[in-house]
Amino acid sequence: MPATEDAPDVDVEHVGHGDRRTRVTRVETTAGDGGRPFVLVAGVGVAATYFEFLAPSLAEHGDVFALDLPGFAGMPRPGDQPTAEFFADRVEEVLDHYGLEDPVVIGHSMGTQVVTEVLIRRPQLRHAVLVSPVVNDQESSLPIVALRFAQSATRETFHLAMTALSAYVLCGFVYFVQVLPHLLRYRLIERMPRVKASVLLIRGEYDATSPRRFHSRLVDAARRARRWEIRGAAHSIINAHAVGAADLIVKHANDSLAPKGRMPAEKAIVPPPPHAGLDVVLSALRERAAEWYCAARGDEEGVERAKERHARILWRAYTRSGQDPRRGAS
Repeated sequence: MPATEDAPDVDVEHVGHGDRRTRVTRVETTAGDGGRPFVLVAGVGVAATYFEFLAPSLAEHGDVFALDLPGFAGMPRPGDQPTAEFFADRVEEVLDHYGLEDPVVIGHSMGTQVVTEVLIRRPQLRHAVLVSPVVNDQESSLPIVALRFAQSATRETFHLAMTALSAYVLCGFVYFVQVLPHLLRYRLIERMPRVKASVLLIRGEYDATSPRRFHSRLVDAARRARRWEIRGAAHSIINAHAVGAADLIVKHANDSLAPKGRMPAEKAIVPPPPHAGLDVVLSALRERAAEWYCAARGDEEGVERAKERHARILWRAYTRSGQDPRRGAS
């Protein structure tokens, strides 16, 4: 959480109807002038909770809209085929609902496929970020993809593993299996030439699912692209290395980022909060558990209350002694 005078305001709303609803966690900006909005799209099976550190960091510059697409994070499972095109329809509904004409659209993992489809349909969008893009078309068989994800998972934190596991349980094995074939068949390398936006590609040093050679080919295929790597990171950069990801995203949106580079881990990693005793840790875990339970029951008001309380807990943990996580661990 950034060190601001007031905790960011978190609202949970829904866009769409029936089993095509998308949950939108909106974090209002702490910037005085409003700034440019950011739209966050997570990967297969996971939830907007993945953005718990990235969202408040970006909120210093503009409103943040973190999406839980249909079938994920306790949202109803749609009867439609869960393709990248179907999920792109849902993202476009969110853009239209909030009147977001030129946000910075950010996708992680499978979310990069969804964002790419949105960019092709909306050439007026100027900037986008593809974090840990998949699937590498040269290694797209299920056994190899599973192996690469397993290799990357060994580099992730325990906190992240638990966050992902809880989200996968909400998604359910059956729906995950329904989405997976579409994920594997999608050819990002073939769609990239149709994207007019300036694209930033970010990967973690140890991300076996999104290797450097794949990024090189994506840059060659794109009309306008930057590429950056974060040292020490694996597939889920947007959580444990959210400070660095946010810095790259903001600089890319401002066109002040070099075409390529490597960021040291110490500049990217989210530092431990300076005021996080056992009571704070237990409170944060309790609110995450409450959010999960409410999502499983379909209690959306409970989900919003838990998200708001969790955001306030993180804010207090970082601001009581005035440390700004963007400065890195001391």
